Amino acid sequence: MNDSARLRLARLAQEPLTQVASAARFWPSVRAIVGHRHLLGLLVRRDIKARYKDSVLGLLWTLINPIVQLTVYYVVMGQFLGAARGIPDFAIYIFSGLTIYALFSEALTGSTGSIVANAGLVKKVYVPREIFPLSALGAAMFTFTVQLGVLILACIVLGAAPISLGLVYFVPSVLLIIVYGAAIGLALSALNVYLRDVQYLTQVLLMLAMWSSPIVYGWTMVNTVFDQFGLPAWLLEVYTNSPLTLAVLGFHKAFWIAGTPADYPPDLAMRMGIALLVGILLLWLGQRLFSRLQGNFAQEL
Repeated sequence: MNDSARLRLARLAQEPLTQVASAARFWPSVRAIVGHRHLLGLLVRRDIKARYKDSVLGLLWTLINPIVQLTVYYVVMGQFLGAARGIPDFAIYIFSGLTIYALFSEALTGSTGSIVANAGLVKKVYVPREIFPLSALGAAMFTFTVQLGVLILACIVLGAAPISLGLVYFVPSVLLIIVYGAAIGLALSALNVYLRDVQYLTQVLLMLAMWSSPIVYGWTMVNTVFDQFGLPAWLLEVYTNSPLTLAVLGFHKAFWIAGTPADYPPDLAMRMGIALLVGILLLWLGQRLFSRLQGNFAQEL
């Protein structure tokens, strides 16, 4: 080893050791994300453009997919299986539930694979890596906004314009999905780097989450089934207080004006408030898990 090499090693040994990424705390991470908000916006726009690249219909697919899904559920569940006979304005009921569920589903699906999908950036450039799952959430919000416009238009066309005090449930419903989507998305995106099966498991769990939420059937139906089979009341409380169930019920309260107080659990607003506080705690835990796991992202990718 020559003298210049020894000199470089000596200088390197005198440099203080600085930990990067794995020791990041919650609020410093938040400040770093805010500091890179321009990059976050660029990633959101990139995700939206890439999704419909080389597509003839482009952004129209954000409308086609939910409309086709609505039609299938309305015909099969509503008409063939008779669910529409027990739920007035069944089309609005389904579409409002599907709209808020689609936000949750798209946010989690995109977030889970976001680190792996951006492996090139993760390995070459240091940025707050939380922005990758958050950009997936941002792209999901764009799609949600488009579908929300269709929902409002459908309500007006069908003569059921959502003009009532129930609209106050709109904001907490969306906040529930954003907070839980970010919390779970951060955790799953980090775990997916180490175990790629996570992204496939997420698809299965989202399918179960949809059918276990009152989207194509009423909450009162669930209540009746629990009574018929003598199931414990605490199990119904667990079902009702699921954040996705509460968000769906809140969206029904906001846009499905044909609903009555009997169609909702008591103290819905209080339940949503408690769930939101729990979600904020889970968001902190999700970020801490992400922070602990991100140190080896580059090596695993």
